[in-house]
Amino acid sequence: MKKTAIITDSNSGISQAEARDLGIFVVPMPFYIDEALYFEDITLTQPEFYQRLREGADIKTSQPAPESITALWNEALREYDDLVHIPMSSGLSGTCQTAVMLAQDYDGRVRVADNRRISVTLRQSVMEARSLAEKGFDAAQIAALLERDALEASVYIAVDTLKYLKKGGRITPAAAALGTLFDIKPVLQIQGGKLDAFAKVRGARHARQRMLEAVEADLNGRFRGCDVLIHGAYTCSDEEAATWKREIETRFPGQAVRLDRLSLSVACHIGEGATAVVCMKKMEEAL
Repeated sequence: MKKTAIITDSNSGISQAEARDLGIFVVPMPFYIDEALYFEDITLTQPEFYQRLREGADIKTSQPAPESITALWNEALREYDDLVHIPMSSGLSGTCQTAVMLAQDYDGRVRVADNRRISVTLRQSVMEARSLAEKGFDAAQIAALLERDALEASVYIAVDTLKYLKKGGRITPAAAALGTLFDIKPVLQIQGGKLDAFAKVRGARHARQRMLEAVEADLNGRFRGCDVLIHGAYTCSDEEAATWKREIETRFPGQAVRLDRLSLSVACHIGEGATAVVCMKKMEEAL
Protein backbone atom coordinates (compact mmCIF):
# COMPACT_ATOMS: atom_id res chain seq x y z
CA MET A 1 0.00 0.00 0.00
CA LYS A 2 1.33 3.43 -0.96
CA LYS A 3 1.95 5.91 1.80
CA THR A 4 0.63 9.39 1.12
CA ALA A 5 1.72 12.44 3.09
CA ILE A 6 -0.67 15.30 3.89
CA ILE A 7 0.66 18.85 3.79
CA THR A 8 -1.21 22.09 4.47
CA ASP A 9 -0.35 25.56 5.73
CA SER A 10 -1.02 27.32 9.01
CA ASN A 11 -4.10 28.99 7.52
CA SER A 12 -5.75 25.73 8.56
CA GLY A 13 -5.30 26.67 12.22
CA ILE A 14 -3.27 23.49 12.80
CA SER A 15 -0.23 24.21 14.95
CA GLN A 16 3.19 22.67 14.46
CA ALA A 17 2.80 20.60 17.63
CA GLU A 18 -0.62 19.33 16.55
CA ALA A 19 0.74 18.52 13.10
CA ARG A 20 3.42 16.30 14.64
CA ASP A 21 0.76 14.49 16.69
CA LEU A 22 -1.38 14.00 13.57
CA GLY A 23 1.52 12.87 11.42
CA ILE A 24 1.08 15.67 8.87
CA PHE A 25 3.15 18.67 7.73
CA VAL A 26 2.30 22.37 8.05
CA VAL A 27 3.92 25.25 6.16
CA PRO A 28 4.10 28.27 8.52
CA MET A 29 2.57 31.38 6.93
CA PRO A 30 4.68 34.56 6.90
CA PHE A 31 3.45 37.87 8.30
CA TYR A 32 5.01 41.29 8.07
CA ILE A 33 4.49 43.36 11.22
CA ASP A 34 5.81 46.90 10.87
CA GLU A 35 7.99 45.56 8.02
CA ALA A 36 9.58 42.83 10.19
CA LEU A 37 9.07 39.22 9.01
CA TYR A 38 7.46 36.65 11.30
CA PHE A 39 6.30 33.05 10.80
CA GLU A 40 3.06 31.82 12.34
CA ASP A 41 3.60 29.44 15.27
CA ILE A 42 7.37 29.64 14.76
CA THR A 43 8.33 33.23 15.64
CA LEU A 44 4.78 34.57 16.05
CA THR A 45 2.30 33.24 18.59
CA GLN A 46 -1.43 33.97 18.67
CA PRO A 47 -1.14 36.18 21.82
CA GLU A 48 1.73 38.13 20.27
CA PHE A 49 -0.24 38.65 17.06
CA TYR A 50 -3.28 40.04 18.89
CA GLN A 51 -1.12 42.21 21.13
CA ARG A 52 0.52 43.80 18.09
CA LEU A 53 -2.92 44.18 16.48
CA ARG A 54 -4.18 46.07 19.56
CA GLU A 55 -1.10 48.28 19.48
CA GLY A 56 -2.02 49.38 15.97
CA ALA A 57 0.91 47.72 14.22
CA ASP A 58 0.84 47.50 10.43
CA ILE A 59 0.23 43.78 9.81
CA LYS A 60 0.27 42.22 6.35
CA THR A 61 -0.04 38.65 5.19
CA SER A 62 2.39 37.22 2.67
CA GLN A 63 3.02 34.05 0.67
CA PRO A 64 5.52 31.41 1.79
CA ALA A 65 8.78 31.43 -0.14
CA PRO A 66 8.82 28.69 -2.81
CA GLU A 67 11.90 27.11 -1.25
CA SER A 68 10.11 26.74 2.09
CA ILE A 69 7.36 24.76 0.37
CA THR A 70 9.69 22.51 -1.64
CA ALA A 71 11.92 21.92 1.40
CA LEU A 72 8.93 20.49 3.27
CA TRP A 73 7.88 18.45 0.24
CA ASN A 74 11.37 17.00 -0.08
CA GLU A 75 11.39 16.11 3.60
CA ALA A 76 8.04 14.34 3.30
CA LEU A 77 8.98 12.46 0.13
CA ARG A 78 11.96 10.87 1.85
CA GLU A 79 9.42 8.93 3.92
CA TYR A 80 6.29 8.85 1.75
CA ASP A 81 5.62 7.69 -1.82
CA ASP A 82 3.60 10.78 -2.75
CA LEU A 83 1.90 13.75 -1.11
CA VAL A 84 -1.15 15.95 -1.40
CA HIS A 85 -0.65 19.63 -0.64
CA ILE A 86 -3.75 21.52 0.57
CA PRO A 87 -3.06 25.27 0.66
CA MET A 88 -5.47 28.09 1.43
CA SER A 89 -8.02 28.87 -1.28
CA SER A 90 -6.78 30.20 -4.62
CA GLY A 91 -9.54 32.81 -4.28
CA LEU A 92 -7.75 34.38 -1.31
CA SER A 93 -4.08 34.05 -2.16
CA GLY A 94 -1.63 33.21 -4.93
CA THR A 95 -0.10 30.49 -2.73
CA CYS A 96 -2.09 27.76 -4.47
CA GLN A 97 -0.97 28.80 -7.95
CA THR A 98 2.64 28.88 -6.78
CA ALA A 99 2.33 25.34 -5.40
CA VAL A 100 0.77 24.09 -8.65
CA MET A 101 3.72 25.50 -10.59
CA LEU A 102 6.28 23.97 -8.20
CA ALA A 103 4.58 20.56 -8.34
CA GLN A 104 5.33 20.27 -12.06
CA ASP A 105 8.91 19.34 -11.19
CA TYR A 106 7.91 16.31 -9.07
CA ASP A 107 6.85 13.81 -11.76
CA GLY A 108 3.35 13.33 -10.33
CA ARG A 109 4.46 12.61 -6.77
CA VAL A 110 3.03 15.96 -5.60
CA ARG A 111 -0.66 16.78 -6.07
CA VAL A 112 -1.98 20.23 -5.15
CA ALA A 113 -5.66 20.37 -4.18
CA ASP A 114 -7.38 23.71 -4.69
CA ASN A 115 -9.89 22.99 -1.96
CA ARG A 116 -11.22 26.60 -2.00
CA ARG A 117 -11.15 26.76 1.80
CA ILE A 118 -9.49 28.50 4.74
CA SER A 119 -9.33 28.26 8.53
CA VAL A 120 -11.90 25.90 10.08
CA THR A 121 -13.10 24.48 6.76
CA LEU A 122 -9.51 23.95 5.56
CA ARG A 123 -8.76 22.10 8.79
CA GLN A 124 -11.68 19.76 8.16
CA SER A 125 -10.42 19.07 4.63
CA VAL A 126 -7.00 18.19 6.05
CA MET A 127 -8.55 15.78 8.54
CA GLU A 128 -10.58 14.15 5.78
CA ALA A 129 -7.47 13.87 3.60
CA ARG A 130 -5.63 12.23 6.48
CA SER A 131 -8.46 9.73 6.89
CA LEU A 132 -8.41 8.95 3.16
CA ALA A 133 -4.64 8.40 3.24
CA GLU A 134 -5.07 5.96 6.13
CA LYS A 135 -7.64 4.09 4.03
CA GLY A 136 -5.09 3.69 1.21
CA PHE A 137 -6.13 6.48 -1.18
CA ASP A 138 -3.19 7.96 -3.08
CA ALA A 139 -2.42 11.67 -3.58
CA ALA A 140 -4.19 11.97 -6.93
CA GLN A 141 -7.36 10.33 -5.58
CA ILE A 142 -7.37 12.48 -2.44
CA ALA A 143 -6.83 15.71 -4.39
CA ALA A 144 -9.70 14.84 -6.73
CA LEU A 145 -12.10 14.20 -3.83
CA LEU A 146 -11.09 17.41 -2.06
CA GLU A 147 -11.71 19.46 -5.19
CA ARG A 148 -15.01 17.67 -5.80
CA ASP A 149 -16.26 18.71 -2.35
CA ALA A 150 -14.59 22.13 -2.30
CA LEU A 151 -17.84 24.11 -2.27
CA GLU A 152 -19.65 21.95 0.28
CA ALA A 153 -19.06 24.39 3.14
CA SER A 154 -20.27 27.75 4.42
CA VAL A 155 -18.60 30.19 6.82
CA TYR A 156 -20.52 33.12 8.34
CA ILE A 157 -18.61 35.76 10.33
CA ALA A 158 -20.00 38.60 12.46
CA VAL A 159 -17.43 41.39 12.67
CA ASP A 160 -17.19 43.42 15.87
CA THR A 161 -15.25 46.38 14.46
CA LEU A 162 -15.25 48.03 11.04
CA LYS A 163 -11.68 49.27 11.47
CA TYR A 164 -10.00 46.46 9.58
CA LEU A 165 -12.56 46.25 6.78
CA LYS A 166 -11.96 49.97 6.23
CA LYS A 167 -8.19 49.48 6.36
CA GLY A 168 -8.40 46.69 3.78
CA GLY A 169 -10.53 48.81 1.46
CA ARG A 170 -13.61 46.57 1.76
CA ILE A 171 -15.71 49.51 2.99
CA THR A 172 -15.26 53.27 2.61
CA PRO A 173 -14.24 55.48 5.55
CA ALA A 174 -17.68 57.15 5.38
CA ALA A 175 -19.48 53.80 5.57
CA ALA A 176 -17.26 52.77 8.48
CA ALA A 177 -18.05 55.99 10.36
CA LEU A 178 -21.81 55.61 9.85
CA GLY A 179 -21.67 51.93 10.73
CA THR A 180 -19.87 52.66 13.98
CA LEU A 181 -22.32 55.46 14.82
CA PHE A 182 -25.39 53.26 14.31
CA ASP A 183 -23.84 50.03 15.67
CA ILE A 184 -24.05 48.29 12.30
CA LYS A 185 -22.51 44.81 12.40
CA PRO A 186 -21.60 43.32 9.02
CA VAL A 187 -22.06 39.60 8.58
CA LEU A 188 -19.56 38.21 6.08
CA GLN A 189 -19.51 34.88 4.31
CA ILE A 190 -16.81 32.66 2.85
CA GLN A 191 -18.05 30.31 0.15
CA GLY A 192 -15.87 29.20 -2.72
CA GLY A 193 -12.84 30.80 -1.16
CA LYS A 194 -13.89 34.45 -1.26
CA LEU A 195 -14.74 36.78 1.61
CA ASP A 196 -17.97 38.59 0.71
CA ALA A 197 -20.65 40.69 2.39
CA PHE A 198 -23.71 38.69 3.46
CA ALA A 199 -25.86 40.98 5.63
CA LYS A 200 -25.87 44.14 7.75
CA VAL A 201 -27.71 44.22 11.08
CA ARG A 202 -27.96 46.41 14.17
CA GLY A 203 -26.03 45.04 17.12
CA ALA A 204 -24.04 41.92 17.93
CA ARG A 205 -27.05 39.89 19.12
CA HIS A 206 -28.85 40.33 15.80
CA ALA A 207 -25.65 39.49 13.92
CA ARG A 208 -25.35 36.18 15.75
CA GLN A 209 -29.03 35.49 15.12
CA ARG A 210 -28.59 36.19 11.40
CA MET A 211 -25.70 33.73 11.18
CA LEU A 212 -27.69 30.97 12.84
CA GLU A 213 -30.57 31.63 10.45
CA ALA A 214 -28.14 31.32 7.53
CA VAL A 215 -26.90 27.94 8.75
CA GLU A 216 -30.47 26.75 9.28
CA ALA A 217 -31.25 27.77 5.68
CA ASP A 218 -28.24 25.76 4.50
CA LEU A 219 -29.39 22.70 6.46
CA ASN A 220 -32.87 22.94 4.97
CA GLY A 221 -31.59 23.75 1.49
CA ARG A 222 -28.22 22.89 -0.03
CA PHE A 223 -27.30 20.42 2.74
CA ARG A 224 -30.76 18.89 3.20
CA GLY A 225 -30.48 15.19 4.01
CA CYS A 226 -26.67 15.36 4.27
CA ASP A 227 -24.41 14.42 7.15
CA VAL A 228 -22.99 17.76 8.29
CA LEU A 229 -20.65 19.33 10.82
CA ILE A 230 -21.44 22.61 12.57
CA HIS A 231 -18.53 24.40 14.23
CA GLY A 232 -18.08 27.69 16.01
CA ALA A 233 -15.09 29.96 15.40
CA TYR A 234 -13.90 33.25 16.85
CA THR A 235 -11.39 36.02 17.35
CA CYS A 236 -13.14 37.23 20.51
CA SER A 237 -12.27 36.23 24.08
CA ASP A 238 -12.45 32.58 25.13
CA GLU A 239 -15.33 33.44 27.50
CA GLU A 240 -17.37 35.08 24.72
CA ALA A 241 -16.57 32.14 22.44
CA ALA A 242 -17.85 29.65 25.01
CA THR A 243 -21.13 31.57 25.21
CA TRP A 244 -21.36 31.57 21.41
CA LYS A 245 -20.79 27.80 21.34
CA ARG A 246 -23.73 27.33 23.73
CA GLU A 247 -25.91 29.48 21.46
CA ILE A 248 -25.06 27.27 18.50
CA GLU A 249 -25.72 24.09 20.48
CA THR A 250 -29.08 25.44 21.65
CA ARG A 251 -30.11 26.29 18.08
CA PHE A 252 -28.94 22.92 16.71
CA PRO A 253 -29.44 20.31 19.45
CA GLY A 254 -27.71 17.01 18.91
CA GLN A 255 -24.81 18.56 17.01
CA ALA A 256 -21.32 18.02 18.46
CA VAL A 257 -20.12 21.60 18.05
CA ARG A 258 -16.36 22.10 17.90
CA LEU A 259 -14.90 25.51 18.73
CA ASP A 260 -11.76 26.87 17.04
CA ARG A 261 -10.01 30.19 16.70
CA LEU A 262 -10.13 31.67 13.22
CA SER A 263 -6.72 31.55 11.58
CA LEU A 264 -4.50 34.63 11.85
CA SER A 265 -4.78 35.25 8.10
CA VAL A 266 -8.53 35.82 8.61
CA ALA A 267 -8.08 37.72 11.88
CA CYS A 268 -5.72 40.11 10.12
CA HIS A 269 -8.63 41.32 7.94
CA ILE A 270 -11.46 41.35 10.49
CA GLY A 271 -9.76 42.13 13.82
CA GLU A 272 -10.65 40.97 17.31
CA GLY A 273 -14.12 40.39 18.71
CA ALA A 274 -15.53 38.39 15.79
CA THR A 275 -17.71 35.29 16.05
CA ALA A 276 -18.34 32.81 13.26
CA VAL A 277 -20.28 29.66 12.53
CA VAL A 278 -19.32 27.02 10.00
CA CYS A 279 -21.46 24.41 8.29
CA MET A 280 -19.78 21.65 6.27
CA LYS A 281 -20.91 18.51 4.51
CA LYS A 282 -18.94 15.45 5.61
CA MET A 283 -17.05 13.60 2.90
CA GLU A 284 -18.58 10.13 2.70
CA GLU A 285 -15.38 8.41 1.56
CA ALA A 286 -13.52 9.69 4.63
CA LEU A 287 -16.03 8.40 7.20
